[in-house]
Amino acid sequence: MVYHSALNDFPARIACGCAILPLKTNVRGPAGPADAHQDDIIDEAIRLFRANCLFRSFEVAGPADRVLIYVTLYINTQLRKIQPTDTKESASKIVLRDGLDANFSLPGEAGFPFGGVFPSAKESEESDLIRAYLRQLREETGKRLITAIVDPDGRLNKHWLAYGKRKFLNKTLP
Repeated sequence: MVYHSALNDFPARIACGCAILPLKTNVRGPAGPADAHQDDIIDEAIRLFRANCLFRSFEVAGPADRVLIYVTLYINTQLRKIQPTDTKESASKIVLRDGLDANFSLPGEAGFPFGGVFPSAKESEESDLIRAYLRQLREETGKRLITAIVDPDGRLNKHWLAYGKRKFLNKTLP
């Protein structure tokens, strides 16, 4: 049984079936500020990543689950990309470069891995909103992922990196 987001009932704007949830971040974007003392969707995705990436299917229970799925796949992709590195600095460069890249597929576009799970944008404003939100998520997730996978001695945690070898829901991000 997969672990669903606890934020599925959170009242939020919806874009392409995704809840635009608040984040604990200073990265500019459409997400509002989250309570610093509670988990946001990125904290939840990092905490649930190792359990959820073992499942082959994920039944969406709400709009926050779609965000959880996307962030989990993004974490999986980043772990795969930093596999060959062994230092925090080189891993940080890879993750930061990817987080700042604005060239990624949106729901409804060719190359988006979850075509049947995420509905397409109905208008250009919705498309702009989801692009800005996913970019904000990617950048902040990268920052937090590095802190989560680095051991106290400064080396990358090999147990975390091992999860990068598995595909989440048999999907990958380009």
